[in-house]
Amino acid sequence: MVTNTRQPLLSVVVPVYGVEAQLHQCLDSILDGLDDTDAADVEVVAVDDASPDRCGELLQAYATRRPALRTVTLTRNVGLGLARNAGLDAVTGEYVWFVDSDDWLPTGSVTAVLGRLRADRPDVLLLDHLRVHHDGREEMDASSPLLRGVNGCVRLTERPALLRVQHTAWNKVVRRAFLTDLGVRFYPGWYEDIPFSHPLLIAAERIAVLDRICYYYRQGRPGAITATPSDRHFDAFDQYDRLFDWLSNARPQETKLRADMFERMISHLIVVVGNNHRMPAKLRRSFFHRVSAQYRRYRPADGYPRPGGVGGLKHRLIASNSYLAYSALRLAHRFLDRRPPGHDPVLSTDPVAASSEQQPHTLAARR
Repeated sequence: MVTNTRQPLLSVVVPVYGVEAQLHQCLDSILDGLDDTDAADVEVVAVDDASPDRCGELLQAYATRRPALRTVTLTRNVGLGLARNAGLDAVTGEYVWFVDSDDWLPTGSVTAVLGRLRADRPDVLLLDHLRVHHDGREEMDASSPLLRGVNGCVRLTERPALLRVQHTAWNKVVRRAFLTDLGVRFYPGWYEDIPFSHPLLIAAERIAVLDRICYYYRQGRPGAITATPSDRHFDAFDQYDRLFDWLSNARPQETKLRADMFERMISHLIVVVGNNHRMPAKLRRSFFHRVSAQYRRYRPADGYPRPGGVGGLKHRLIASNSYLAYSALRLAHRFLDRRPPGHDPVLSTDPVAASSEQQPHTLAARR
């Protein structure tokens, strides 16, 4: 018997934890509908992160029917980031795509991704996505327009706005050798995508964009940490520390890049501190003061592109550590948001800052 030892073009890593109701939909969306050529170019590595439900059994049964799936079984729960690392260590493909197991892919997505990888051979391929709510409503991300009009491969210096695309792992397909050479891995804790996604775009020589909806990001599932008030949202500070350590070591001379990244960080943390679904009221003041300390620690000496309007005002309040003034502004914003239809809230937030912020996923929430 001849064994096919051909290296697949694409490896899909699927970390699995507590998603038995969604698991088949995710795996089927990756593997169904591929012709023989595309099927030979795809492998799926599912990482059973000591899931407490029937996910392990489901994966074993699925693998007997679909040889393209391999399973890595962890003996203890390690969390989303480290489970992704375990899958990364097991894959053999030229490119790797991290797909969360409570999400799924639109029909034809894998075929479209393979076609773009073959044509352009990028270091990083950026993908568009839709948020899908529990009632079936689909919502475009506010940062999606930044993906328009990118032909061939570019560098971040040519399209700096790409740094503002939602910084998740699952909207990027990455050349594995590039990832290995860069030495970037996932860290434990929530907000694990922060020190992973940004270095990819910063270091890539060839960034391509597939201007197509290739990912459905499930919203509103019970346990999602975007709706979980917890002190674990403080993990964001450690993740940003890791990112700025990387910037200092790998790109010490790129002051504009550091300034842009600083503005993104503060805008993101402002969104987190003001979100009732994430930040317990009793922790909001403490989180705000930590953001202010982060501001003082990393503020570029030559300044940074502070946003205008209310976003800029919030930056100034962070800079002065003025929690009482921030609380008053937040209260006024919430009051205006409850005004009758036809009244535009004056204190609107930057839509890109609000939507492209890191949104840690359900898988991490239950760990």
